[in-house]
Amino acid sequence: MKKVMVGMSGGVDSSVSALLLREQGFEVMGVTLKMFSDDDIIQAEKEGKTCCALNDVLDARSVAHRMGFEHLTFNFRDCFREKVMRPFAESYISGRTPNPCIECNRHVKFDKMLHRAFELGYDYIATGHYAIIEYDEEKGRYLLKRPSDRRKDQTYVLYSLTQEQLAHTLFPLGRLEKSEVREIAEKEGLVNSNKPDSQDICFVPDGKYADFIKKFTGSESPDGDFVSTDGRILGTHKGIINYTIGQRKGLGIALGKPAYVVCKDIETNTVIIGDEQDLYTTELIAEDVNLISVEKVTEPMRITAKTRYGQTEQPAVLSCEDGIYKVVFDEPQRAVTSGQAVVFYDGDIVVGGGTIV
Repeated sequence: MKKVMVGMSGGVDSSVSALLLREQGFEVMGVTLKMFSDDDIIQAEKEGKTCCALNDVLDARSVAHRMGFEHLTFNFRDCFREKVMRPFAESYISGRTPNPCIECNRHVKFDKMLHRAFELGYDYIATGHYAIIEYDEEKGRYLLKRPSDRRKDQTYVLYSLTQEQLAHTLFPLGRLEKSEVREIAEKEGLVNSNKPDSQDICFVPDGKYADFIKKFTGSESPDGDFVSTDGRILGTHKGIINYTIGQRKGLGIALGKPAYVVCKDIETNTVIIGDEQDLYTTELIAEDVNLISVEKVTEPMRITAKTRYGQTEQPAVLSCEDGIYKVVFDEPQRAVTSGQAVVFYDGDIVVGGGTIV
């Protein structure tokens, strides 16, 4: 009997994943990853934040007990702090806008948890992500594909998965609609059948990134100048970490017309303000690229690409020369942001992805 370790957040998706795998004949063990200190969790609960609450662990444990399999909690706090939280803060300070969910998947869920599974004699790990993994006999490669429920497509945050990780990972929900998942949970009487989905970054549940960065690093982001695209000083900003590309609201300056953040210059501590048309670009460079469906890009490749999680893929050409990956879009794209991910698609198949320079 194959053994699978299921990452259980306490939510409905991971719980139903465990249920389905048990029904498929796997020996299942549930694990909840502890990413924060007890003090952090208690403080979050006092402030009314639902993310990472102790109730999440209890919900996961309750589901495991109901289904009759073991549940453990792994302390990955140090790894999460060094591989996810610290790079997030440092990236913002350097003027970029990172996506910590991608780094969590890269370093914690599909790396550290997978190695722990191997150490304990398990064949696979599984999560409640909405994506599909298939093996292509002709290519001899594992493929990552978009799920049946396109509204829940999470392939954007999974592009960093390696061939070894894909070979030992299961996504039981890939061919289900979210409504079907809730129906299964309700039918089984799971305590979290109607639990709402998590929406925010787990360690910044109130969305106040600047406050988190100040607390985490102990440093302030100094005031500086708002500058126009032609070099005129327009006013004073309240710290470069408070702004992101494409931002319009909350700038605190009146120019008599809509104004947008179009660039941040960390060396001069300036935030460049322009018109909406200044937000558009037709190309980008990507670094730290991981390829899934192909081993390498040897000639220009027609793809679609997305530069934000909720964006619809856009037609483009992917090329690689001297190790530098370049994406040229058919049409100008709005607010392409350094530090965010760009993910490449060939139809429903994830070609790969990287970080926007």
